[in-house]
Amino acid sequence: MSDERQPADGQQPDGAQENLPSRREPAPPEVIGVRHGSFGARGTGDTSGYGRLVRTVAMPGGTAPPYGGWFDELAERLDAALPDHGGPGFDEAIEKVVVDRGEITFFVRRTHLLSVVRTLRDDAALRYEFCSGVSGVHYPGDTGRELHSVYHLLSMTHNRRIRLEVTCPDADPHVPSVVEVYPTADWHERETYDFFGIVYDGHPGLTRIEMPDDWPGHPQRKDYPLGGIPVEYKGATIPPPDERRSYS
Repeated sequence: MSDERQPADGQQPDGAQENLPSRREPAPPEVIGVRHGSFGARGTGDTSGYGRLVRTVAMPGGTAPPYGGWFDELAERLDAALPDHGGPGFDEAIEKVVVDRGEITFFVRRTHLLSVVRTLRDDAALRYEFCSGVSGVHYPGDTGRELHSVYHLLSMTHNRRIRLEVTCPDADPHVPSVVEVYPTADWHERETYDFFGIVYDGHPGLTRIEMPDDWPGHPQRKDYPLGGIPVEYKGATIPPPDERRSYS
């Protein structure tokens, strides 16, 4: 991805050095919205039976070290290995670290994604040789970083799993492709592009994998209608959720 890409309004350029928060300080969760019902449906009935549920939607805050167990060893080695492999410093590449439910996630700034995954793969003390999946999430209320690309990495050498997460705005949905580092990500990135609209720059053949080539929109985004979408095949349509079945 070109370094000339301009950030969305209110965003700091990826990799900028000024006022970077330290991963060594805890950060509280950031509330980005309120969800109503089981599925967050609006304007139609909620057939799940949980239509009166109300809860906040919050992005996880950063976890301060020590993280516990082998997570500290991993973070310390990655901190040292990034410059050793010609990459940026840890605080420049990693936006925050989140430890939750026995799992560790590194939020990586997209301009440094390739440096981070190469280091994780190639460093002898890390050896994350396998990317088991790439998936997407859409948070319309997470202004300036609505789209999240998530990577699940496995070290077969050390039998350890970690997660990476990269964000980008709806207005600039570009993330570097990791296919050159992890060839298994080829079809995973295609599927995430198809369903969420994240464009993986440098992918060898970024085309739809599930939907027809001329399908409008990306069906797993939260701004995509739940029903009433014309279907190409046999002239059928999908009714809105509240018209599919009713409860007395």
